[in-house]
Amino acid sequence: MARESFDKEIQFLRLLALTGDAYNRQQFAARLGISVHTYDKTLRYLKEMMNANQQGLTSEQDMELSEAIRYNHYESADPLLLFLYRAKSIKASEGVRFALLLSSMREQALTAMELMDICSEAMPADYPVPDEKTIRGDLKYMEEIGVIFRTDGKRPFRYRASTGLVDALSEDELIDLYDFVDILANTQIPSVQGYLLRDTLKKALRLRGLDTDITESHVYKYHFHSRILDEAHLYTIYQAIEARRKLTFLYLSPKKEKRYASKNTNPLFERESEGIWLTVLPLRVIYDHQYGRWYLIAHQTKQGVMKFRMEGLTGVELSDAVTAEEFDIRLAHAERNLQQSWVIDTMRPIPVKVRFFRPEGSKHDFVRERVELQGQWGTITDESETTFIYHIVVNGITEIKPWLRSFGSSCEVLAPSWLRKEFIAEWKEIQSYYEPVREDL
Repeated sequence: MARESFDKEIQFLRLLALTGDAYNRQQFAARLGISVHTYDKTLRYLKEMMNANQQGLTSEQDMELSEAIRYNHYESADPLLLFLYRAKSIKASEGVRFALLLSSMREQALTAMELMDICSEAMPADYPVPDEKTIRGDLKYMEEIGVIFRTDGKRPFRYRASTGLVDALSEDELIDLYDFVDILANTQIPSVQGYLLRDTLKKALRLRGLDTDITESHVYKYHFHSRILDEAHLYTIYQAIEARRKLTFLYLSPKKEKRYASKNTNPLFERESEGIWLTVLPLRVIYDHQYGRWYLIAHQTKQGVMKFRMEGLTGVELSDAVTAEEFDIRLAHAERNLQQSWVIDTMRPIPVKVRFFRPEGSKHDFVRERVELQGQWGTITDESETTFIYHIVVNGITEIKPWLRSFGSSCEVLAPSWLRKEFIAEWKEIQSYYEPVREDL
């Protein structure tokens, strides 16, 4: 499927996850930058893909797309990007064929010709029957990625599914492994491979009849929809960085209302794009844990070092390569600019001094532990039994300010003085929100 269509559906799911039923069809289409007809067609296609992936689920589990997102909002549900990967990474016929091949090789080792006979008999009538070349190509691909292995070196080669690790585990060990992968997939980045492994383990547990033991016992929601959806661009960008190649893409700033720019072929819907086409040399990818955002740091011939939120990238394509010398020069320049950035800010360096208060009546100093864990290159100096001082020089205060604010009354800004005044004004404003309406309330 066209890359533009993949971008459209990523932005569609992102907006759906953020808004739910807050917009009607016209408002949703206008915000996304598409026609109402395209909105209806895209939603219908997504629902068809979801129904195809939900075969075998109970009536309670089978639900509308928007309802599924709302229902699983505070649970460790399958992420939306994995839903797209399953539906679009391979063709429908390939998915059916791969499932049939793997299930056949799970119980016994089979040759390519035996697998071709099985496919001829078991493939649904509305799917084409694969020939020998297709089967051998599938076997080569599955062997390269470690899904199957050759049982011996004699011809004709026999292949069997690589299920040794899962089969060797006891039921309790398999459940523990599933829980471990479930937590890591939700808390580590990149996460798509972890969700694929989690999905495989879930299927292994169901084959053993342990459906009741794999209920979502961990009620948490660390991951952001944007974080996982933007992983679609991550591997193309890393491929470009590794090969020292430029990227060409259409960038739509997340600050603007439009979230997507379609390639209009119908003159009736011809409109000027609100985005800008750019060709840049990618240098680094940075993840902001506080807001769940990916950033691309790149060099552009006219602008120099540029920063992009990855949710604004569409139509990402590899372009020309540069020399190793040029790449190293651009990367060194960007790293100097970012050396004292809390995330990606390149404003002038500002010294910040903060007093932190230890929790009263608690044996566990979780405030200091958090500062040590998240405070980056800042230094900590004990002031008294109840307080300690935190020093850091950081580019600008825009990015560190929300982190300091998140400590609430456990944090007191000492310097710079203007930042202290800003915090005082903000807390006074917040206090005014909680003033009683009546004096006797």
